Amino acid sequence: MTSMSRARVARRIAAGAAYGGGGVGLAGAAVMGLLLAEAHLARRYVNGTGAAPHVPGADGLYGRAYDTTAASLQEEPLLLVMLGDSTAAGQGVHRAGQTPGALLASGLAAVAERPVRLRNVALPGARSDDLDRQVGLVLGDSDRVPDICVIIVGANDVTHRMPPTRSVRHLASAVRRLRTAGAEVVVGTCPDLGTIEPVQQPLRWLARRASRQLAAAQTIGVVEQGGRTVSLGDLLGPEFEANPRELFGPDHYHPSAEGYATAAMAVLPTVCAALELWPADEERPETARREGFLPVARAAAEAAAEPGTEVAAAMPTGPRGPWALLKRRRRRRVPEPESTPVT
Repeated sequence: MTSMSRARVARRIAAGAAYGGGGVGLAGAAVMGLLLAEAHLARRYVNGTGAAPHVPGADGLYGRAYDTTAASLQEEPLLLVMLGDSTAAGQGVHRAGQTPGALLASGLAAVAERPVRLRNVALPGARSDDLDRQVGLVLGDSDRVPDICVIIVGANDVTHRMPPTRSVRHLASAVRRLRTAGAEVVVGTCPDLGTIEPVQQPLRWLARRASRQLAAAQTIGVVEQGGRTVSLGDLLGPEFEANPRELFGPDHYHPSAEGYATAAMAVLPTVCAALELWPADEERPETARREGFLPVARAAAEAAAEPGTEVAAAMPTGPRGPWALLKRRRRRRVPEPESTPVT
């Protein structure tokens, strides 16, 4: 499928989400039965006995070394909130410091030179329709609006055959509510399920196609609500293929500590840019890196095909609708988090 074809599909899904349509399929009804059957087997393999998944509790304060500086400037710690599914929660690792939330909080603290408080409301197994509940927790249980929210969601939407228009509608609504409240929002779009070890052909090809279609549509929905996206795609695909025992966790489905660190390195620059903490000279598009302004649907399609790519809102109107800035940011290594966050 060409970039223009992917852009058209993504735009149709996003338009259906915005206007209440629900008839756009991901990979066709005839093959989705096979997708579901093999996905069910893959989930059984991953879940094992069906026991509740273990997710390390990582909520707390990171960057304690900057406490004195922040106090002298009378600054509160930055508030980072993670929402979404098991990947956002950090399922598959055993220590709090190995979760993506902890890695991002530590990295953000180092860049901002300011403590960061992490709160994680992500839920293993969650689909996009759970985001309404999660956003309610974030905005209703605290007297403070987060500075930045990171959402990772979409994989369970694909494996449970949620219509993509419905998936994007829930995600766009969540972003709109958070942005209206005053929070910056970064979304890690649907990862490429074709890289997962238990998934076999022909499910791999179907899962990859469905994942990329959803990721592109998510990008359009998020950017139109004022958020930013980072394509997770097959970000870990080459690493997974070369070192599956290192980058997959024990269930062969969720990332290992090394895998989460790789993903966090891709997301951290966008988190910092959203908070205006990144150097100004790195915000200008670099033509040598194929960065620039594109119609949002085309930018979304290109990002879905290239992991680690950021898409952010730019000009609100253009000859082919809203335009977006596509960035291929350089990854930055995240520092090792404190072993035990302060709650």
